Amino acid sequence: MPDLPVVTSEFQPLPPRQAAAHKGTTGRITIIAGSQGMSGAAALAAHGALRGGAGLVRVLTARSAQPMVAGHVACAMVTPLPETEHGTLAEQTPEAWRRLLARQDALAIGPGLGLSTENAVNLLTILGQIEPPLVIDADAITLLAQVHAQVTLHPERHILTPHPGEAARLLEATGADPDIGQDDDSRHAAAHWLACHLKATVLLKGRRTVVCDPYRSYRNTTGNPGMATGGMGDVLTGLIAALLGQGLDAFDAARLAARVHGHAGDLAAREIGPVGLLASDLAERIPAALAEVCGWRR
Repeated sequence: MPDLPVVTSEFQPLPPRQAAAHKGTTGRITIIAGSQGMSGAAALAAHGALRGGAGLVRVLTARSAQPMVAGHVACAMVTPLPETEHGTLAEQTPEAWRRLLARQDALAIGPGLGLSTENAVNLLTILGQIEPPLVIDADAITLLAQVHAQVTLHPERHILTPHPGEAARLLEATGADPDIGQDDDSRHAAAHWLACHLKATVLLKGRRTVVCDPYRSYRNTTGNPGMATGGMGDVLTGLIAALLGQGLDAFDAARLAARVHGHAGDLAAREIGPVGLLASDLAERIPAALAEVCGWRR
């Protein structure tokens, strides 16, 4: 395993958009998310991708969740897929996934997906056959902990975004102590272990979010306790996918997304108050946060 890299707080901004840009050049994003009773997670991820600048966002979700997701994100395309009796995605064939995910610039999978056997097979199929960069979040991380030995990841193509509980499952699955600790050094070491052993870019959520690939580390300094509410991570997943779709590599997309996401939370806390923030409040402030963080607005 490479030596633990020095942590920096530097990040790569997103370049200003070209005057001739159009929706086909600013990122085609597909988000595989949602199930019966968990449509909100899919909608928030789509919202994060749209506010993060993606040109075209499509959500693939279980048939019963489709009306709810579509009703919450009018600017995204929402495609219903066959589902199991429990309202989670049915197993799709490799050919179906290749057709559904063709010509996409970035993908995300996991928010509200459900922990079914069918979804474990779907994840294995997607990881084994699909080329675009992929953000793996939420339920897809828990499934990955179960099947990681059957897949090969790559830090330039795969971003994992675990919260501490999900990270503990991945650590245990890879033979490490699952007790992460709350101090910066312990969190850094845990994220780096996962990045090296899973061969992925890892964004470990929490206070002072840390991003690692096997050779680089970034620690975020934005964000506040008002962000401790459900749905914030779903928005982050969509935001990372949007930045991937606009041309950033995995490590740069993850660290810029962490900074912008936290800054949007800080803007919301100042405007609304530090308690009672919603994930949708944060998502609405992503464009302003992007402009400030990337230096487009002085």
